[in-house]
Amino acid sequence: MPDTSLSLLNRVFGYSAFRGEQAAIIDVVAAGGDALVLMPTGGGKSLCFQIPALLRDGCAVVVSPLIALMQDQVAALKELGIAAAFLNSSLDGASAAQVEREFVSGQLKLLYVAPERLLTPRFQSQLEQARVSLFAIDEAHCVSQWGHDFRPEYLGLSALHERFPAVPRIALTATADAATRAEILQRLDLGAARVFVASFDRPNIRYRISEKTEPRRQLLDFLDEHKGEAGIVYCSTRKKVEETADALRQAGLTALPYHGGMDNDTRRRHQERFLREDGVIMVATLAFGMGIDKPDVRFVAHLDLPRSVEGYYQETGRAGRDGEPAEAWMAWGLQDVVTQRRFIDEGEAEDAHKRIGHAKLDALVGLCEAANCRRVALLSYFGETSQPCGNCDVCLNPPTLWDGTEAAQKLLSAVYRTGQRFGAGHVIDVLLGKTTEKIDRFGHSGLSVFGIGASQTDKVWRAVLRQLVVRGLLEVDHSAWGALKLTQAARPVLKGEETVMLRAIEARPARSKKSRFAPSSGAGVHDDEDPLFLSLRAWRRETANEKGVPAYVILHDATLREIAARRPATLAELGEISGLGTKKLEAYGEAVLEVIAAG
Repeated sequence: MPDTSLSLLNRVFGYSAFRGEQAAIIDVVAAGGDALVLMPTGGGKSLCFQIPALLRDGCAVVVSPLIALMQDQVAALKELGIAAAFLNSSLDGASAAQVEREFVSGQLKLLYVAPERLLTPRFQSQLEQARVSLFAIDEAHCVSQWGHDFRPEYLGLSALHERFPAVPRIALTATADAATRAEILQRLDLGAARVFVASFDRPNIRYRISEKTEPRRQLLDFLDEHKGEAGIVYCSTRKKVEETADALRQAGLTALPYHGGMDNDTRRRHQERFLREDGVIMVATLAFGMGIDKPDVRFVAHLDLPRSVEGYYQETGRAGRDGEPAEAWMAWGLQDVVTQRRFIDEGEAEDAHKRIGHAKLDALVGLCEAANCRRVALLSYFGETSQPCGNCDVCLNPPTLWDGTEAAQKLLSAVYRTGQRFGAGHVIDVLLGKTTEKIDRFGHSGLSVFGIGASQTDKVWRAVLRQLVVRGLLEVDHSAWGALKLTQAARPVLKGEETVMLRAIEARPARSKKSRFAPSSGAGVHDDEDPLFLSLRAWRRETANEKGVPAYVILHDATLREIAARRPATLAELGEISGLGTKKLEAYGEAVLEVIAAG
């Protein structure tokens, strides 16, 4: 009897049922149709092209932008007994030539290549000689010039349809708003493709966004809740990456830096340690992360504002790919917004691109300032409606709002009376009635606004200022050394025609020893102190080291937890565990049963 998609899912991959629209997507591509798939990280996108590749004659060519992703996915496929390989710059000439021969001769079922290599005359000739079953274009949002991660080399992929019109194509991404989806379809010539849009909700991720006050201390407090766990900390600059990684190491944590200014060998070693060791924290710029397949990343932290809601969603989505509880924490402040707006304004992009950049930044700031559920606000950006999750920071600790109209009027008046020539620090000093050299020099102690804000603290005024900038009542003039200027939107507030409700400054949260939670999906709390689970992880780590692959390529944490909970006593019982296909059961079944028996 020929294989079906469901029998392959069970026999090869060890799962009993498809999730969401996986089965429908596989049916379309296996039958020779094109598809655009939007599915959140951890939603099972890879199966949507891997199973059609096994069902169709020939070899599937998978276009992937990152070497690490290729290597990990190929290692995982080989563990499942699937003939897979990759072609990238990590191979020497002889190894690359061997892979090319296997591809052309029909020995492979999946071949991973970078877009640059795919478009070379040499590889195009090999495509003509080989039997290609399908083209899978991963991280398809990279083709969008308006997206958060544009890569020019992706623009050439429309040639696939021109040269190989009979070969089905599937484009996949975890992040694309409506405009980006339309651009993917247009630039990849996928006009006739079926479009599948899964829910963007990641119910296992708890979202927390904090005002940036003492970012280093705030980060350490957050990491104290995730001791011994793997995670990513994003910073905006290379210097900050190095300084933060050093500070975390001094605090006794295993932290590694990763950024574009490091040599390739060091970056590769750090990435391998993150993928293969437990409890490593990667401190990185955005150069790190896309395509990282590590399923047990328990947290993602941002010490600076990302570029857009899409970027935030993509980056936070690297946590909890295994469906287990994870957290996304971010600290942000006014300077983040000012810096990002300056980058947009001073960039060389055309005006239309700058307008889109500002709109995307405004949407992200709106998410940060949201007084309602983070998840509702995040999903609404992607056109999806939802109910309050009861699990984000806003749902768990609703912010206090206060009528800040009078405070806003005072601050706007201080900006106006000082001539709209000064930055935040000086304007707040005027409000507080401070005696400084600059105030004396400009005679600002004689202004009617001098000291009218003395009843509030500097911290309160900075929070008010940040929210007025975010709301567009004030703008920062980068060409005038950061001078604050009133906008047209400030007029009705100054006239008393408009009320301004502001968020109160958040209190410092109490530190907790552990932040495990039951996400809205209903997943239960688990205990990583279970001796059998720890023994299984130790066995997995030794096995992975012997094979030279990341631990999760052997078995996922979720599979180990189910084994620890059910304690199967026979191979037949072990075969009922999710994530254990035939090949893995043959390779590791007896060893796992020995660990169970010893425990």
